[in-house]
Amino acid sequence: MIAMKELPPGKLRNDVLREVIFPNLGVDDAAIVYGPREGFDSAVLEYDAGHYLIVATDPTLGVPRETFGFFTYHFASSDVAVFGARPRWLIVDLLFPPGTGEEFLEMVMRDINTECRRYGSAVIGGHTGVYPSVSEPTATTTALGMVRKEELKIPVARPGDRIVVTAKVGLEFAVSAAYFKGNELSKVLSKKELMRLKRSFYFETVVPDALAAKPFVRGMHDATEGGLTALHEIADNSGVGFRVYTEKLHLDPLVRKVLDFYDLEPWSVSSTGTLIAITPPENTDSLIAELNKNGIMAFELGEFTADKKRVLIENGEEKAFPTFEGDPYVELYNKG
Repeated sequence: MIAMKELPPGKLRNDVLREVIFPNLGVDDAAIVYGPREGFDSAVLEYDAGHYLIVATDPTLGVPRETFGFFTYHFASSDVAVFGARPRWLIVDLLFPPGTGEEFLEMVMRDINTECRRYGSAVIGGHTGVYPSVSEPTATTTALGMVRKEELKIPVARPGDRIVVTAKVGLEFAVSAAYFKGNELSKVLSKKELMRLKRSFYFETVVPDALAAKPFVRGMHDATEGGLTALHEIADNSGVGFRVYTEKLHLDPLVRKVLDFYDLEPWSVSSTGTLIAITPPENTDSLIAELNKNGIMAFELGEFTADKKRVLIENGEEKAFPTFEGDPYVELYNKG
């Protein structure tokens, strides 16, 4: 009898995508410009002579209840924005367990409506229901937007391009820890600090970041599960390497406290809302200035290189940049 090979928690590893997912995608279609591939979180479809249609889908589950509506909008919308398109249309499925109150549904829909109005989006359909097989609130959102063909941004780099990052590395992990592990964190954080972290979930989006960055970048990526190890996917798709400098990394002091408490490095920690911008060197200063003007702190973390080495430089010494072996967020919360 052949032993069953279990899928690990969290997003599927790239080898599983290559072996199981990608060979089973139906027919070829000439309208697909970019379909499923590693490091591409949206599909790009021909729309008309001048435009592409950008489509992304994402689940929302395992998040604090008061953040559920916000993330139902932003998880998928962020993936559309990094391809250069404003999220215009949303299809939202909301699945709730028995006992869910109508007031929770009202809160979720109010929050979705608030974000739609903020960014000019419309919910055009979906499905909502309560089912015994659902153990926690779960949403699936498909977001769509259009972009002029010459303004499409894809996460592919050239040698010499700079790596510019918005200063939200590790924030997703820290915010979730404040909600779900507050008793533990009270050993190192005050009540005021825990409350500040909880309120920071509003920064876990790259929609405003990407819309502001669009004129200055070659491509963009949201550092979600696996955090900055997404640089490997960009390098794989580009045939380049990269150099990252530890001393250039900016971490929020509260995020630093949380990571130190759990003895974690920032490179592979869930960082939804952290924009990785692939930037021609001549645009770097203008990009950072534009993000700062929009209230978004950003910094240059390194550069992409012609050689294919993926290097982390710390105290003048080179070592291999960490790979995605498992997100500390998933590993920590599976321990209960």
